[in-house]
Amino acid sequence: MGNMVWRVLGTGAAVVAGIVANKSVTTIWQKAGKDSTVDPQNPHTPVGEALALAVLSAAAAAMARTLFTRKAAAYYEQSAGHLPQPLLDKEQARQA
Repeated sequence: MGNMVWRVLGTGAAVVAGIVANKSVTTIWQKAGKDSTVDPQNPHTPVGEALALAVLSAAAAAMARTLFTRKAAAYYEQSAGHLPQPLLDKEQARQA
């Protein structure tokens, strides 16, 4: 049962992180005075803008996913009394 709970919790954290990251990038991009409809894949978009948006999006997504997953793991640990099994396995492998 614990693995199922962690899968749902971890997946939910990743989904929420993606939504938060996307909203954050859109807000930052607009505050920088850039067009919110810029498409990095469009060859008519300047390459500098496309790369800047790609880097900003990737960084925001990675940071949000890390923070939300850590928070989910901490909540799981507080509720169950131990880390989720996948994290325990990684921790044991790192210590070996």
